[in-house]
Amino acid sequence: MRVDKFLKVSRLIKRRTVANQVCESDRVLINQKPVKPSYQVKKGDILEIVQDKFTVKVKILDVKDNVKKEEASSLYEIL
Repeated sequence: MRVDKFLKVSRLIKRRTVANQVCESDRVLINQKPVKPSYQVKKGDILEIVQDKFTVKVKILDVKDNVKKEEASSLYEIL
């Protein structure tokens, strides 16, 4: 699954277009390397979103195309 879609499905970022913009501006790192929106995420990847005042770091536990709102947080573990 593409990283921009994963960010939207997991609800780490609300909209896919915003996730796409964040990736394009090199603020999304996977395994400490900046990635493009088309990067294919895998189980076990460490995803980091760098914003102005905070950083979110999570480990990807599962990759699913569709999840319910209540199950979205089961896709990752906050580090």
